[in-house]
Amino acid sequence: MKRRSLIGDRAFYQRLFAVMMPILIQNVITNFVSLLDNLMVGQVGTEPMSGVAIVNQLLFVFNLCIFGGLAGPGIFTAQFYGKSDPEGIRDTFRAKLWVAFGAVLLFAAALLLWGDGLIGLFLHEGGEGLSLEATLGYGRSYLRVMLLQMPLFALVQVYAGTLRETGETLLPMRAGIAAVLVNLVFNYLLIFGKLGLPALGVTGAAIATVLSRVVECGVVVIWTHRHRDRAAYITGAWRSLRVPAALAKKIAVTGLPLLVNEVLWSAGMTTLNQCYSVRGLEAVSATNISSTVFNLFLCFCFSMGNTVAIMIGQLLGAGETERAVDEDRKLNAFSVVLGTAVGGLMALVAPLIPEWYNTTAAVKTLASQLLLVNAALLPFIAYTNVCYFTLRSGGNTLIVFLFDSAYIWLCCVSLAFVLSRFTALPLLPMYIAVQALELVKCAVGFFLVRSKKWVNNLVA
Repeated sequence: MKRRSLIGDRAFYQRLFAVMMPILIQNVITNFVSLLDNLMVGQVGTEPMSGVAIVNQLLFVFNLCIFGGLAGPGIFTAQFYGKSDPEGIRDTFRAKLWVAFGAVLLFAAALLLWGDGLIGLFLHEGGEGLSLEATLGYGRSYLRVMLLQMPLFALVQVYAGTLRETGETLLPMRAGIAAVLVNLVFNYLLIFGKLGLPALGVTGAAIATVLSRVVECGVVVIWTHRHRDRAAYITGAWRSLRVPAALAKKIAVTGLPLLVNEVLWSAGMTTLNQCYSVRGLEAVSATNISSTVFNLFLCFCFSMGNTVAIMIGQLLGAGETERAVDEDRKLNAFSVVLGTAVGGLMALVAPLIPEWYNTTAAVKTLASQLLLVNAALLPFIAYTNVCYFTLRSGGNTLIVFLFDSAYIWLCCVSLAFVLSRFTALPLLPMYIAVQALELVKCAVGFFLVRSKKWVNNLVA
């Protein structure tokens, strides 16, 4: 392959950064504040940190269900925008509302009924003498308050996702920045009891999250309805929730595999962490620290993925299929270079950040080791992430399903389950064995993208 086929011109990179940077800035700020939140809770103790980490694993499945459920309508939104069809965008907006609030009702009911039992799946004795009963209590207190932010989170994703898919990437970024600042300030005030407020610990962290969701939701909803000239689709969007049957069927056919995929993928990731938790609460704490730090560096990969979905989706909707293939190849190459650079930076800070936590020396050492493993694999993770969004942009959701959730369950979860239940292998070598399967996924992604089966115009 010629080098120039992998490198774009100045105009290409200007478009790339125009889409990517607002998404990246919002994600970096959000995940940096999540890291600070994690550090604050970690100052309270290892059991509170573990309880919060377990509940966030359960909420992670809900969050990914929302992302997956909105991905199907989002594909059509991007392509309708490429086609300059505000009526089509309005219909996809309504479809998103149905999906989002259906997911809220389902998950809220499940967490209310079976929350304690689900938290208990992660509680196993380790070698550091940590209290399982205290961890369960902290997790329960945190979950009760966090249920309140679920409908707000869902509504934010409906509005913000539609804004991004129609070219308005700055407003969701600003809303996200406002939200994380509110979250950070009130975490400090309510966790530790500053300025005369009570010291609420993990409950204070949950209240701060709810307040931040209120702010973020208010910003995106109010801005959208006040700028109908730039968001024409919102005019009359709430007068009816009717979605044309033909479009609803298309969205269901395209989007249902994506929804199932995201639920299964997130459930797979949660099951992986449950397998790691068999090695004790120390493993829960170490994987929590590692994943929180890793998510900060993954912002670059996920921002590139969203950029691919938007840029390639708009080109496919406009009928420029050859250009879509060419630009996707260049986006893939740029993603690998970016992943390599970010992985090197992550390796440098891996031994440092766990030292900031108020936890045991064993947990700090293990967290650093897990971070180094992820840093080495980051270029490969960046590539598979872009492959995923490439396949998704053209609506070939069956291939997406097989590539993503089938991989994690058949390969990663199966291996982790066997190693955790039938061997005495320590956490670190078990983690390396599971994460190394990303190399296999890279090879599969390369051939799937090269096949061009994802090149589809869904709104012609």
